[in-house]
Amino acid sequence: MTTAMGAALRRIQLGNALSAFGNGFTVPFLFIYVSQVRDLGAGTAGMVLMTFAVSALVVLPFVGRVIDRRGPLPVAVAGTVSAAVGSMGLGLAASGPLVFAAAAALGAGIAVIQPTLATMIVWCSTPTTRSRAFAMQFFLNNLGLGVGGLLGGQIVDTSDPSSFVRLFAIESVMFLVLGAAVATVRLPKAPKVEDAVPTDEGAKGGWRTLLADRAMVQLCVLGFVMFFACYGQFESGLAAFAVEVTRISPATLGIALAANTAAIVLAQFVVLKLVEGHRRSRVIALVGLIWTVAWVAAGVSGLIPGAHGVATALLISTYALFGIGESMLSPTVAPLVADLAPARLVGQYNSAFALVKQLALAIGPAVGGLMAGGGLYVAYIAMVIACSLGITALALRLGRRLTPAQDNPLLAKAQRRAKVAEERTAVSA
Repeated sequence: MTTAMGAALRRIQLGNALSAFGNGFTVPFLFIYVSQVRDLGAGTAGMVLMTFAVSALVVLPFVGRVIDRRGPLPVAVAGTVSAAVGSMGLGLAASGPLVFAAAAALGAGIAVIQPTLATMIVWCSTPTTRSRAFAMQFFLNNLGLGVGGLLGGQIVDTSDPSSFVRLFAIESVMFLVLGAAVATVRLPKAPKVEDAVPTDEGAKGGWRTLLADRAMVQLCVLGFVMFFACYGQFESGLAAFAVEVTRISPATLGIALAANTAAIVLAQFVVLKLVEGHRRSRVIALVGLIWTVAWVAAGVSGLIPGAHGVATALLISTYALFGIGESMLSPTVAPLVADLAPARLVGQYNSAFALVKQLALAIGPAVGGLMAGGGLYVAYIAMVIACSLGITALALRLGRRLTPAQDNPLLAKAQRRAKVAEERTAVSA
């Protein structure tokens, strides 16, 4: 990585970390804020959370094309402004319509930011440094969210609406800091993206090209199952199972969530060293097996109510194992999306994968919540175990469609170097 690329990437990562830090101030308290502090009720709070997903689903199909036509910088700045306005609007809104409007602006802004940052990281990295770059982004995101959540918990006071205004003001400022950081970045011409800003003509037919790419389509299916079986269950099915079946307290559930974040923060770079140099498809397949063990542990925790300590430990280990799996995915999945994309369609591929993620995050909690509400916990555990095993099967199938450079960039680079050395030796002889 050149000095210019490294400087640009550091600025992007710093802005991203600060925005995650600001996001951590509000995410854990949004439902309570809308339902209790603004006294709009639990139903309205649930609809506000749904608004985030809906606004993301509305804008994401179009974001990729704009990124590939205009470049990620102006799109990222527009996303940060929208998110900042939405966040501050939530803090000041006192009526239902204003809350929904602010939530839509915030959700759309965050949805725009995600693929643009991913595209910028692609431009500031090479195929062999990309895994480390995305791992760093994931690490800083979780660290920022965790620290922000801890500090936000010290500020928040449900009897004082002004304390929530301060939380949303902090988040809004952090989005603007991210916008300022990316606006001053000088994007280099990374090897994967030879044309710095594709032309309008080069970006036409993006969706047709993507849908004709069978490897990318398979990766999107795999991504949907991954996000459905993990992130989509944290706040719905798994949380309900933990409280209703394992019988842990909400406070212990908070400890389990903290264990998930701690596993990511502590293990990220250890895991990165272990998975670098291995085939990405095999790493993803291993994640499916780890998550299978996690869901089995969760299921067993509900079968031993008499041994509450053991059941609690099993449930906490479920969240920790999810964190280990997430830390393995961060240096594999996002770089793979980038390496599958043609140079002129990096933004399109990133936004398409972000759209798949949003769909899974919208459907996953709904399915988990409905099954939990109906008391179908045995069927629920069976379903998520099947999804986890499906991740392994889909990853191995995907591996057969990947080129050696896409599946293992470090090995491909080493082979190219060996070939060049061999040719030089032959010439000198």
